[in-house]
Amino acid sequence: MFTGLVQAVGRLRDAQPRGGDLRLRFDVGALPMDDVQLGESIAVSGVCLTVVEFDETSFAADASNETLSLTTLGALAVGAPVNLERALLPTTRLGGHLVAGHVDGIGRVERTWDDGRSQRWRFSAPVGLLRYIANKGSICVDGVSLTVNLADDTGFEVNLVPHTIEHTAFASTPAGSPVNLEVDLIARYVERLNSGPRP
Repeated sequence: MFTGLVQAVGRLRDAQPRGGDLRLRFDVGALPMDDVQLGESIAVSGVCLTVVEFDETSFAADASNETLSLTTLGALAVGAPVNLERALLPTTRLGGHLVAGHVDGIGRVERTWDDGRSQRWRFSAPVGLLRYIANKGSICVDGVSLTVNLADDTGFEVNLVPHTIEHTAFASTPAGSPVNLEVDLIARYVERLNSGPRP
């Protein structure tokens, strides 16, 4: 489980084919690695991956075909920036919102524009996800917990403050870029409770 508060921007170092899927290695930038353990989870641009190798400056994770088909990871170019967050501890402040690292779909940056010192960003989203995106609700975009300013029939808008732009991969994400989307966990469970089998 994660909070959607990015701890570092890393980069894809290499992608090695392994038996039909990929082993990805990421340079971790400023992400603290002093107590990392094999098997722990690290969110990479919103995708929960399991650490299978690591050193002080990098870690490797296997990405299944399911992960590659449902996220942007399979299309990353070597050197591409990624948002990194280690799993939260029970003592962690929940400054963002609860994020599972299970991507629901791929959206796209439609456009950005200045709004005072901040920026407004508009994203498209798959039609099937739009029902879970609500004004003033939470959404995770490429691993970043964001508040929805506006949701409509084709997408949604958020506001990025200068700190978020400077400390995430959004600083080098142009219009047209694909992004990983994870809707709010509560919205998914509410729908299941309302539509599931009745006793």
